[in-house]
Parts: sequence; structure tokens; C-alpha cells
Amino acid sequence: MLAPIALFVYNRPTHTRKTLAALEANTLAEDSEIYIFSDGAKTAQDVDAVNQVRSIIREPWKFKHIFIIERSQNKGLANSIIEGVTQVVQKHGRIIVLEDDLETSVYALQYFNDSLNQYEDQEKVMEISGYMYPVEKPKKLPQSFFFRVANSWGWATWDRAWKHFNPDIEELTKGFTRKDRKAFSVDGSENFWKQVKQFKAGKINSWAIRWYLSVYNQGGLALYPRYSFIQNTGTDGSGTHSDVDKVYRVELSKKPVRKFPVIIEEDPLAYDAIKHFYKNRKGTFFERLAKYLEKKLLERRMRKVKH
Repeated sequence: MLAPIALFVYNRPTHTRKTLAALEANTLAEDSEIYIFSDGAKTAQDVDAVNQVRSIIREPWKFKHIFIIERSQNKGLANSIIEGVTQVVQKHGRIIVLEDDLETSVYALQYFNDSLNQYEDQEKVMEISGYMYPVEKPKKLPQSFFFRVANSWGWATWDRAWKHFNPDIEELTKGFTRKDRKAFSVDGSENFWKQVKQFKAGKINSWAIRWYLSVYNQGGLALYPRYSFIQNTGTDGSGTHSDVDKVYRVELSKKPVRKFPVIIEEDPLAYDAIKHFYKNRKGTFFERLAKYLEKKLLERRMRKVKH
């Protein structure tokens, strides 16, 4: 039994088509079931794009079976994912989760399913991450390894792990110490705690930060591949929560993962490599300035296209 895929789409027809085309090319696609959740339009301006997306997902894509769930109202990304994942994982016991701006390697489904089988009964393993950061010298890392952060760019999990998901940010952070905040933010190298504060202030509505908190509070780990099986194509300014950013661009893995860690613990080499990426991804002052100007230029072009 292969894990079902849950794909969440909204108002980006070009991204949706690219995502489905790449997924369809996967080695296990024709044997996999897929649930496609299409959120309702938030504004009148979104109706046409939502309808275009719904036309695309109804095309005869080559999966074992396609279940289409079209929302009559707009739930928003967070609520849509929380409800959709809960629905599918409770029915099937496991799930692969993708969004409309995630391009997959042809071996992504194999990686997810092999990993789900490998660690099905390991309570400490709570997520399989399909994305891997473009760290320096990746060849020094194992083919796959464990890391504390639950990544949201293409992932998989089991019902036993998702049962620990808690949507209440106050409960999740109750009793958090300074030591916890430091560990949660990977020794202060990434802004995960800033996201928690933004959520509490009502500035963001992230399901992902609450999922990571839920995993962290259980002492859970996520499996990562040395080379990424996921490319986020939404960092072009088109996403609801994504700005223009090339820092996270990767080359998709051209090989399946053959070796999985036997010992369930965080890999120190991977921890250091990812921490280094977090701390240095923005570059020097002049590099940041160049990226900022490029970002503004691309955003201006996007606005012209939309109007």
C-alpha cells in the first residue's frame, strides 16, 4: 500500500500544472492515490484563477485515483491543510503532503514511501521531509539523516505522529524556557521563535510553525535526504506567504535514497551544515542589497502582470 498524496491548490494555475506534471512523472505515480484540495476564492478577483486551477486538476492526470475536494468558501491555507491532512491521514494511516508550488524529483514518491515504511513504528520519527537546504559540501552528509526541524515544503507523516499536532499556540509554548527557544531556533540561527511571536500577534497564520512546535515538544525528529526531492517554485513572489527569494533554490535529486539511518538521533554533521546555511544564507551587506533590489524589481513586474 502506497501512501496517498494530499495536494493543496488555490489560485496559481501555472504552478499547479507544473506541480502535477512533475508529480505525474514520478516512478510510483500511476500506483498512487491523490486527494486534491481546492480552496474557495477569497475575493472576487480570485474567482477566475481558482476556476482555471479547478479546470487543470480535472484533467486526466495519470494517478491510480484522483479525489477532488472543492471548497465552496475560502478556508485559508492553514485551515485547509490542517483539515485536509487530518481527514486523509485518519483514513489511511499515513500521508504525503504537497502544495501547488512544489516541484518533485521523479524519485520523490519512492523516497517518501520507503521512509514511511522504514520508520512506521518509530515513535520518535514524526516527519519525512522531502526538501533539503542547499548546504555547502553536501557530499559529506549521509544519504539521509535526522534533524529536529519539521519542514513544510513537501513532507510525509503517519497518523500516530499527526495525533500530536496541537493548533493552540499558547499550549504549545507554555513553559518554554530561554534554553528551549534557543534549541527550537537551532541555536538562534533561524527565526522560528520570531514566527511564534508573529503568530501570537496575529501577523501570520502558520500551520507549519505549530506543527514544528508539536514535533519539538514530543522530542521528535524529521528525516531529511542529502539531496532535495522538492523544489519550491513559489519563491517568485506569487505565494500567499512567500517573497521573491533564490536562496532556497536546489537541484533535484537524480537518485533514490538507498541508505537510511539505523540510530534514531539528530545527525551532528547535518545539524552544523544546516545551521551554517541558516546563519549565512542572506550573504554580505552588498549581496543582501543586490537581492533586495532584485526582489523589488521582480515584485514590480509581478504587479504589472497581475494588472
